Amino acid sequence: MPDMMPRRAFVTLLGGAAIWSQAARAQKSEGVRRVGVIMGFAENDEVWQVYLAAFRKALQDLGWTDGRNIRFDYRFTGDSEQLMRSVAEEIVGLAPDVILVSTNSVVAATLKATRSIPVVFTWVSDPVGSGFVTNLPHPGGKITGFHNFEPAIGGKWLAYLSQIAPGLRRVAVVHVPEVAPNVAFLRVVEASAPQMGIAVTAAEIRNAADIERVLSAFGQQGGGLIVTPSALTATRRDLIIGLAARFGLPAIYSFGFYATSGGLISYGINQLEQVRPAASYVDQILRGANPGDLPVQLPLKYELVINLKTAAALGLAVPNSLQLLADQVIE
Repeated sequence: MPDMMPRRAFVTLLGGAAIWSQAARAQKSEGVRRVGVIMGFAENDEVWQVYLAAFRKALQDLGWTDGRNIRFDYRFTGDSEQLMRSVAEEIVGLAPDVILVSTNSVVAATLKATRSIPVVFTWVSDPVGSGFVTNLPHPGGKITGFHNFEPAIGGKWLAYLSQIAPGLRRVAVVHVPEVAPNVAFLRVVEASAPQMGIAVTAAEIRNAADIERVLSAFGQQGGGLIVTPSALTATRRDLIIGLAARFGLPAIYSFGFYATSGGLISYGINQLEQVRPAASYVDQILRGANPGDLPVQLPLKYELVINLKTAAALGLAVPNSLQLLADQVIE
């Protein structure tokens, strides 16, 4: 006989949902707008707390003061795909006016939960190839945002890694196979590597245990790493950086905070440069703009960051020519 929910519990559940929805509508009627924020990172990660503080400040500069005319509902998912799905449904249930989301995996989970609430994304690679938007100038639907990387960046990562560690003959591309741009980065590296005399290994990871197992196995024979961007690699960056150090693996990462955390080299956007534009898009949507009419914005520049302390620990002498190209050199 199938399990039955007790009538009293069912009525209580319906009543709670109704009160929740009524409270959300009442808050809107009182002039307080609601913004959901879903971050695919750990809540205690200082990088993202700084990011969100800058986001709130940018909105305040645009006339939105937390507790007066705007309310934020924050959720952090870490690298848990299951939590991303449940959190997306929870935030959608709060009926916010707009949702700010980060990482490809969180965007995918949010779009499964809603197609009617406006969504602004950051920290997303190849949103067209990922199926999030129809095109960059006119994304359509209720979604827009800020784009990190095109697949071609994989060739730049390989080139910079080869410059800082010229003896490399093996490279593992550390990636989450369910994240479409990660696979696209891998394909670009695979196409570029033969002419450089480098063999490529597809290092698939889905959790921390995979990272430990895959990098330990690869590290036994030496080589280098290209660590592609994802909620998993950002959340578990200390584990990845630690394994790279243990096995003496030169590694390139996609954002500067990896290098400041002890990674060898990074090439990508400065995460704080997307904050003010993202706040501007949220402001425009709160004032009536259709997100589908706001173009997806591309990065204005990429930054090269080199950690000389890590290079020395790996026995690498970083060429002066490469140091001169760097936007930041960590002594």
